[in-house]
Amino acid sequence: QVQLVESGGGLAQAGGSLRLSCAASGRTFSTYAMGWFRQAPGKEREFVASIKWSGSNTYYGDSVKGRFTISRDNAENTVYLQMNSLRPEDTAVYYCAAGGWGPKPYEYPYWGQGTQVTVSS
Repeated sequence: QVQLVESGGGLAQAGGSLRLSCAASGRTFSTYAMGWFRQAPGKEREFVASIKWSGSNTYYGDSVKGRFTISRDNAENTVYLQMNSLRPEDTAVYYCAAGGWGPKPYEYPYWGQGTQVTVSS
């Protein structure tokens, strides 16, 4: 069992940066692939990025490639999402997820509660 808590969301201006963190509890964190998703009002949950347990493999959604970076620190049981060159369309609730790898939400059995990111133009 893994429990996830996101932090670091907030308000940013277009072109700015934010860094999200996801703290995980559970002894097996380092064995799980981790992912970030986001959901804007009235839209489906969208894949943002994922990272394998070792950190050596990452995967990004097309809309964030080249702007966002996912990383993890297994010693700290934490996964990060560095978001640069933010755009108003990045505004959404961002969710951390564990146990999956691909872009489909159903692949991930564990989810955090989400953190709001708002980007103003």
